[in-house]
Amino acid sequence: MRTDDFHFDLPDELIAQQPCEQRSASRLLHLSRTPEDDKESIQHCQFKDLIGLLNAGDLLVFNDTRVIPARLYGQKPTGGKVEVLIERLIDENHCLAHVRASKTPKVGSLLHIGNEGEFTLKVDARQDDLFVLSSNNETRLTDIMQQVGHIPLPPYITRADAAVDFERYQTVYSKNPGAVAAPTAGLHFDDALMKQLKEKGVQTTFVTLHVGAGTFQPVRVENIEDHPMHSEYLEVTQATVDACQRTREKGGRIIAVGTTAVRSLETASTSGTLQSFAGETNIFIYPGYKFRSVDAMVTNFHLSESTLLMLVSAFAGKEKILDAYQQAIENRYRFFSYGDAMFIS
Repeated sequence: MRTDDFHFDLPDELIAQQPCEQRSASRLLHLSRTPEDDKESIQHCQFKDLIGLLNAGDLLVFNDTRVIPARLYGQKPTGGKVEVLIERLIDENHCLAHVRASKTPKVGSLLHIGNEGEFTLKVDARQDDLFVLSSNNETRLTDIMQQVGHIPLPPYITRADAAVDFERYQTVYSKNPGAVAAPTAGLHFDDALMKQLKEKGVQTTFVTLHVGAGTFQPVRVENIEDHPMHSEYLEVTQATVDACQRTREKGGRIIAVGTTAVRSLETASTSGTLQSFAGETNIFIYPGYKFRSVDAMVTNFHLSESTLLMLVSAFAGKEKILDAYQQAIENRYRFFSYGDAMFIS
């Protein structure tokens, strides 16, 4: 299967640059994989209408990762500008990071971080496209990020990050710091909607997948099977496994909120049954994949030719997804991280 099989053309003005004024005020395209005789496969809704599309006893699986202020600006000792994007914290004083500079920094060199060079990071090693950086023992990386770090907005958001992003580029239920990109399907849920879900009898549970910058990595090969998938850290607890099992036993649906929740559940199901899991995942889901643990999903609209578009195509069928995307474009939906959502049932 070729990468360009998943191509679509998107007008730039449909790429959402700002979040909606209210989280749940976004739009929702409902794509039914098996529509009833009297219904179209695609319905145009508001996100708040999701309540009516769910049943008591359904289980929503959320990713409770929290985005860290992982983008740091500074300069090299020579005065050249440098940008650091922390990909993963190794411990309090070491991290894996992307480093952008006019010249690749050498192992052993120093990077002065902050407007006044308040902090110093040392380049300890190179690991493929990433660098191992360290702070001194008196300064934790989390402290540096809290003081001078920026929210790492995706590359297709062309403005600088602002104060509003520290709140709105997080889900209301985020708990475990470690992501450098938000699980964006969850951005549409606010406290009022979460309360309504509970009142209706819709159950909730959580996984943790720390989304890495690799989620934006383009597919550079013609044959998608040749794409080297990035790794991310994941935890699926026994409590979540038990919640899914109870839902199955009672005839409810397991509904993943976001592709990260999908990848979490499917990684934990590789043995054939859902089991607790903690560790790395590089699962790559594309058409032909057999889903084991997900019955429906809430998801945002994804980039053309991306691995995430391939994932939703595996779930609903490539032609159905590309048709839904075309309808979304014609109806002026907002795309990507701060954009509108889909419910695929």
